[in-house]
Amino acid sequence: MLASTPALAHFQEIIPSADVVPEGGSVTVDMIFTHPFDGGPAMDMKRPVQVGVLKNGTKSDLSGSIAEKPAGDATGWTLAHEVSEPGAAIFYVEPQPYFEPAENKQIIHYAKVVVDGFASGEGWDALVGLPVEIRPLTRPTGLWTGNQFSGVVLKNGAPVPFAEIEVEFINDGTVKAPNDAFVTQVIKADANGTFSYTMPRGGWWGFAALVEGDQPGKSPDGQDVAIEEGGLIWVRTTDMSGSN
Repeated sequence: MLASTPALAHFQEIIPSADVVPEGGSVTVDMIFTHPFDGGPAMDMKRPVQVGVLKNGTKSDLSGSIAEKPAGDATGWTLAHEVSEPGAAIFYVEPQPYFEPAENKQIIHYAKVVVDGFASGEGWDALVGLPVEIRPLTRPTGLWTGNQFSGVVLKNGAPVPFAEIEVEFINDGTVKAPNDAFVTQVIKADANGTFSYTMPRGGWWGFAALVEGDQPGKSPDGQDVAIEEGGLIWVRTTDMSGSN
């Protein structure tokens, strides 16, 4: 019998330099399409369709502020943004579709992350209005290791019953998985699209709610293929020892 290698889960990262800026100031936001737990390999990320920030109910287009940033042998993107007022700054990215030949499908992951300006604790549950999006039920900033994160999976603004959510930790190489089953955690939302997960280690955690697109995409040779649409949110946990 031939041994098979499990497909690595793809995650669109959008990671800021801090999840809370207690006195305001500049944050950098890095965007990479990669396999977080394994530390790569990263996939080439074409210039995103859109990059923006939602603050106090207003969306601002930041697409003109991004710059290429190497991600190993691949291309990622980065931007710097000034957080100058209290409240949540919700950064988001819509990447171009990525064709995955191993699965014969296109992948579009709409990703977001919340940065809390001046540690206000306000505005963190505002929705960007992405086609697939996670509405947080737990404030996604200022979390201790061991806190539980909960959210609702939405597609076109409506809850998705029993949606599948993949969860991965951005591993700095210090965590060794006993086997491949531990790399990507998989949970299901309930009948109302709600899910919860307790994060056991300090660092960045990605939650990717995956749904099938309503329309087919195209492979490089022009054939119809399925589209995997993902709604991602990134949250950071901090050890009480402050070691991370």
